[in-house]
Amino acid sequence: MIVPAACFAFLISTRHSSPLTRCASRTRMTSSLSALPNLNKSDGTGASIDDISEQVKGKHVALYFAAGWCPMCTSFEPSLMQFREAANSSGKEVEIIYVPSDRQAADVVKRTSSMNMLSVPIGEEADAMKRKYKIWAGAESLKLGMGRRSGVPALVVLSGSGDEVAFLAAESKGAKALGDWPLDDSGLW
Repeated sequence: MIVPAACFAFLISTRHSSPLTRCASRTRMTSSLSALPNLNKSDGTGASIDDISEQVKGKHVALYFAAGWCPMCTSFEPSLMQFREAANSSGKEVEIIYVPSDRQAADVVKRTSSMNMLSVPIGEEADAMKRKYKIWAGAESLKLGMGRRSGVPALVVLSGSGDEVAFLAAESKGAKALGDWPLDDSGLW
């Protein structure tokens, strides 16, 4: 059997499936992850592709646009955490990636640590995600413009290939927006 060189190191460390299945799975995961920017772990340190792959594997993934200084965000989060816990308990695992509108990196770490989330680094990378999905806080309109579809809080549910499959308008709907989350198996990473 001929195995692509890019998969060789992965093949050595994995024992539970055939080499070609593992390689194909790893290649799909890597291409899905390329839809995401660099990410940080909940402690603020950079996350490797292996860290991210392990954390999102087999889960429904969403980007969570929010800020700690936003009262609507902080009042929405208990419902979001309950939703995540209930989904995970029912076997429909959810991974939420924080896209911060916080003003300081220390605030992002404080929030992601308390919610156990990966995060997009504050600054240019977070701003690029906000522009891509047209979601940012009103306080950021001078920097990011007026062409947004929503403020914070909001979620964008991603498909396994990294495409948007649902937009959850928590700014306008609050916790009721979580009812719009598609939890079928087609969106797994």
